Amino acid sequence: MTSTVPNAVEHTDGQQPPITMFGPDFPYAYDDFLAHPAGLGQIPATEHGTEVAVIGGGLSGIVAAYELMKMGLKPVVYEADQIGGRLRTVGFDGCDASLNCELGAMRFPPSSTALQHYIDLVGLQTRPFPNPLAEATPSTVVDLKGESHYAETVDDLPQVYRDVAEAWNKCLDDGADFSDMNRAMRERDVPRIREIWAKLVEKLDNQTFYGFLCDSEAFKSFRHREIFGQVGFGTGGWDTDFPNSILEILRVVYTEADDHHRGIVGGSQQLPLRLWEREPEKIVHWPYGTSLKSLHPHGEPHPAVTRLHRTAGNQITVTDANGDIRTFKAAVFTAQSWMLLSKIACDDSLFPIDHWTAIERTHYMESSKLFVPVDRPFWLDKDEDTGRDVMSMTLTDRMTRGTYLLDDGPDKPAVICLSYTWCDDSLKWLPLSANERMEVMLKSLGEIYPKVDIRKHIIGNPVTVSWENEPYFMGAFKANLPGHYRYQRRLFTHFMQDRLPADKRGIFLAGDDISWTAGWAEGAVQTALNAVWGVMHHFGGTTDAANPGPGDVYDEIAPVELPED
Repeated sequence: MTSTVPNAVEHTDGQQPPITMFGPDFPYAYDDFLAHPAGLGQIPATEHGTEVAVIGGGLSGIVAAYELMKMGLKPVVYEADQIGGRLRTVGFDGCDASLNCELGAMRFPPSSTALQHYIDLVGLQTRPFPNPLAEATPSTVVDLKGESHYAETVDDLPQVYRDVAEAWNKCLDDGADFSDMNRAMRERDVPRIREIWAKLVEKLDNQTFYGFLCDSEAFKSFRHREIFGQVGFGTGGWDTDFPNSILEILRVVYTEADDHHRGIVGGSQQLPLRLWEREPEKIVHWPYGTSLKSLHPHGEPHPAVTRLHRTAGNQITVTDANGDIRTFKAAVFTAQSWMLLSKIACDDSLFPIDHWTAIERTHYMESSKLFVPVDRPFWLDKDEDTGRDVMSMTLTDRMTRGTYLLDDGPDKPAVICLSYTWCDDSLKWLPLSANERMEVMLKSLGEIYPKVDIRKHIIGNPVTVSWENEPYFMGAFKANLPGHYRYQRRLFTHFMQDRLPADKRGIFLAGDDISWTAGWAEGAVQTALNAVWGVMHHFGGTTDAANPGPGDVYDEIAPVELPED
């Protein structure tokens, strides 16, 4: 239950090459691209200082803007709310400023190597995140159907839970060639990755996660499928993903995206905020000391975009909430793509009709969290009768679903994520206020821990979010449904604009809903780098021959193309 994957494939030298989140759809080594001393590319000097619109100040937008600035272009960033997007770290009113919570992304796998490049670049630190049964988690309680089990390792759980974990491992090997793909991805064997994945895409594009389980002999037991949906794998709550495409789940599994998570010390929103203020050591055209912040009036992004349309010369004209109108030779759109259907007035000519269809079909997962500050990590106290922790990281079929315990040490104030839910479980919370939510959560947890008075430790008001109710997000992250592969391919490959009519070029899509690995910050970074390559190419620029970009090697690693007829 602690891992998304079966036992790793053994190599003859006894070493296990690391997994990176670089495939299987597009097995390009973004981490190598970023680390190369030649840089990401250059544009003609005649284009230096040219303005490029970057719409959306989340991680994808800020990474794209930062790299375009380094090439000598002038990013003009538009942001409707605040820099950070789904990297949103907030404090608690009246509490110490060091006490905060992550309303969006809060845990990051080591396979997110392009993301880690930027974490290291701005000097942030990470630490293990206390997922269920993780090494950093003192104890976990699994509470299903009114029966609770306390565990410090998976071996402490009843045999049925280990049977379910084994069933998942067997299901992956039998139905999705896990061992072969694991070996190919660790060795970065691109031809083999593409060979395996092409067959699976053709075979499984129309299959749900739940259907994939039901087709496996290992999961013939409904009881096993039910338990698996509640507590396995990795982070729990996977029945909320059951209607989604199994291809989405396999991407998570193959890249070990649900394993060995780490949190960013001090909060994840620091990453885009530090990039916004960072003065690159290597920069073209701009004087040393230039930052994205310094290129913007008063150091702030421009406000929300209200209109996008094409004007003569295939330029992109942007109108913002202040009524300011600017025209650009290129633009990068990283905001939630549904904004193009509702809050932003758009010309149909912005994108080909098939891309509009793909944007309209994008499926989003709902998600809710609620956090409370507490006086200390009281959960580490020992029960006098059992010797166990009085409270644990908790997975349950009650309303709370997942409860996480977060602390900075035994003598400091701490934080409890009383509930983290997705999809229908999230919608159950939507009509309730923060205090109403907290009362229901405390009641549920009180039934699991009747000896523990959580309320007496709470030192501030609850903080909550329902991402489906956020006006500029309308959901937590993209998750393809069966049959959506073709739509996702159109969106992800949009940066390859030589394949588009001339009057459909110049605006580049990036961000969570464009990514193959949606729901993970790594996907925001990868699509930003694709867009940077696209803008560079649009301006007549090139990469160094020793460091080809994602567009340079596209024909060798392009995502599988399924027939349309």
